[in-house]
Amino acid sequence: MPEFLKLVSIDEARQILLRYLPGVEKKEEEIETLHARGRVLSRDVTADEDLPAFTRSSMDGFAVRASDTYGASDSLPAYLNLVGEVGMGKMPGFVVGKEQAAAIHTGGMLPQGADAVVMMENAQIFDNLKVEIYKPVSAGDNLILAGEDVRAGEIVLRSGTLLRPEEIGGLLALGKTQVFVHAKPVVHIFSSGDELVDAGSTLQPGQVRDINSPMLAALVESCGGIPIIHSIIPDDSCVLEDAIRQIITEADLIVITAGSSASARDMTAEVIGRFGKPGVLVHGINIRPGKPTILAVCDGKPIIGLPGNPVSALIVARKLVKPLISKLAGQTLHELDTTVEARLTLNLASTAGRDDFLPAMLEKTGRSYEVTPIFFKSNLIFSLSRANGLIHIPADVTGCAAGDLVEVMLIQW
Repeated sequence: MPEFLKLVSIDEARQILLRYLPGVEKKEEEIETLHARGRVLSRDVTADEDLPAFTRSSMDGFAVRASDTYGASDSLPAYLNLVGEVGMGKMPGFVVGKEQAAAIHTGGMLPQGADAVVMMENAQIFDNLKVEIYKPVSAGDNLILAGEDVRAGEIVLRSGTLLRPEEIGGLLALGKTQVFVHAKPVVHIFSSGDELVDAGSTLQPGQVRDINSPMLAALVESCGGIPIIHSIIPDDSCVLEDAIRQIITEADLIVITAGSSASARDMTAEVIGRFGKPGVLVHGINIRPGKPTILAVCDGKPIIGLPGNPVSALIVARKLVKPLISKLAGQTLHELDTTVEARLTLNLASTAGRDDFLPAMLEKTGRSYEVTPIFFKSNLIFSLSRANGLIHIPADVTGCAAGDLVEVMLIQW
């Protein structure tokens, strides 16, 4: 059986691939901010105005001059004259003077003269004319100051920022209803193997439905790319080469899942190497599952060869394809893998010298987590569909006992 080239760790493989990617001039487009979730900013965003635009109350209560409340207590309240109520969405038509107070609601504009708000539970109105204050406040208490969030002229979001609901809310708060974003990277996906047929086909003896292409397309789409699925490629180097040649100029990334045989993997690596320098960078990663992974950059075009087994292909894609799409999309402030520490419920063996990523069921127990491995064979996709996490056993660990704390990467979109 052909030997793999020198195996590298998953982290080293990612670094090698990203290091050889050239700086690509990304196209941009202007879209509605409302529909920009998951897109990446292509320009810095500068605030045109202060946010908030005016000083407002952060509590229901009474707008006061703080100095009029000093010394107030339950046994010796301060008494202030009620001069009005601040209407929501309106500028107060009065001034709060010495020993005066005004009723105000959360978000209401602070009247001129006032410099603090007494919380409703620390005061009460009596005779409809007076306010009794039981607790003192200092200037600035229970207020959100004008410009406290953002100042006019400030850069609030940098180019390369992935837009989440939080950023969209901030942009719309500043009146930014349109935003410039990078174009989505186009990812061309091929599955190869003589045994493969389309997922909708009736199986004949020896055939297997291709789930890799649609499964990877779903992952690409969730990462912010545009997936394009191609017809199944037989185990024929000429057909694979011709298929890649037809789309390589328009693709931002090419992903190929090869058959399970060593010869099929070697064929894929050989064909990829024909499309330019530096060619194949990594052929074999020191992880389980996913060892027969191919990483290449051919004349500036990244190409990834994934294992044919669906579980292996998807686990490696989460670790390598996802960050690559982020880079191709122009993202510079990267999302972190969401991981938690959890206690193993079972003993777990592992071979030293490789990183293991094992599907698992993670459950919260009080304030901590427990995790149960799902023992699987790498071509059984429902073993992964039943999992909500991946246990990571580092290369220098030979196994873990029940009760040990392990790192679990959450399986998300």
